[in-house]
Amino acid sequence: MEKIVINGGKPLYGDIWVSGMKNSAVAVIIGSLLIEDKCVIENLPDISDVAISFEILQHMGASVRRLNKTTYEIDNTRTKGGISPSELVRKMRASYYLLGAELGRFHRAYVDQPGGCYFGERPIDQHVKGFEALGGKFEVSKDTGYYKIEAPNGLKGASVFMDVVSVGATINTILAAVKAEGMTVIENPAKEPHVVDLANFLNTCGANVSGAGTDVIKIKGVNKLHGCSYAILPDMIEAGTCMAIAAATGGCIKVENVIPKHLESITAKLVEMGVEVEELDDAVIVSRSGDINKVNIKTQVYPGVPTDMNAQMCVLMCLANGGTSYLTEGVFENKFRYCEELRRMGAVIKLDGKVAAVEGRGILNPAVVKAVDLRAGAAMVVAGLAAKGRTEIEDIHHIERGYEDIVKKLRGVGADIKKIVIPEKFQYEKAN
Repeated sequence: MEKIVINGGKPLYGDIWVSGMKNSAVAVIIGSLLIEDKCVIENLPDISDVAISFEILQHMGASVRRLNKTTYEIDNTRTKGGISPSELVRKMRASYYLLGAELGRFHRAYVDQPGGCYFGERPIDQHVKGFEALGGKFEVSKDTGYYKIEAPNGLKGASVFMDVVSVGATINTILAAVKAEGMTVIENPAKEPHVVDLANFLNTCGANVSGAGTDVIKIKGVNKLHGCSYAILPDMIEAGTCMAIAAATGGCIKVENVIPKHLESITAKLVEMGVEVEELDDAVIVSRSGDINKVNIKTQVYPGVPTDMNAQMCVLMCLANGGTSYLTEGVFENKFRYCEELRRMGAVIKLDGKVAAVEGRGILNPAVVKAVDLRAGAAMVVAGLAAKGRTEIEDIHHIERGYEDIVKKLRGVGADIKKIVIPEKFQYEKAN
């Protein structure tokens, strides 16, 4: 077991290079299952979710070859459906993209239920709605609990209206529809950049997807897709986390390899909090010299403040100099489990359903905390860098699902941070 140790409380200066987008990477990797050819994917982040995605495909018969640290070649020519290993599928939420990809290629899918971070109930009813509109018959296996979909008469284009804006359902419907007969129209789809990224990847492979990023996506089915070379977009959530770190610690950080347009909602709230943000072509410079102001935020689907920035923004609210900030979660049911960890650091947070009232005290105290999920773990890093003294973060495997070389990157801007191994005997003593 490993943990991150931070001696925080000092301003950070320098440049941080943002890796490829986690949410795009896992969708594109699993989406490559549709292509019976070789694909070269560039700008992939070196994170555990990417490694698990590749391992799943390899168990299904794909050939995966690493060309350099961020570039892989995937050959799905001999990949078979219905044999993804349960122990890997349950390690990540995005494994449910296997449903759309297998259905699109084989006209049937058989996949265990996904894992990932727990944010309360996360139903897949909108995914099922898309599959059934295209001709799929969905059921949950009574014997194994696996999701099972079959399209005995093939897949045919259809109109799909998403009752709830869902990134996962939008992506899964696209994956199932790209090789379906005729035209599929998705209304009220998710508009997130990783939806657009997946559509661009599939189009590069010969698909006909238009309107991604707008209110209506149209997919004209094609008979076959071919291989391609494709580069993943920069990760807007890693960029937003780095921006929050600059705001929390003071100093000045240039966050490089970003698309500033994707960060507009985050930038607007940081500026409202008294943080200076300068936008360049492919970078943002974030600095703070004065106090952090209180602010009210509601996380929303894109282009609103991302739900994946909920915890990081809450840390900044704790560091505000007086007043109460209100943070409303507009996407998931149970996104505030990290608040108990911030309370260990002296935060004063009152919860009422999807609303957190955060008292700005200007400081956080060092403590031993846990990463209860991926973005909550990132927030503990933000908090630890701001708190004067030694903070220890446990369960960091959550963080490593979505952040490449976070310790190395932060050391590069002057942070006193390291990853250490907890000896097995101390793990046993603590457990007892």
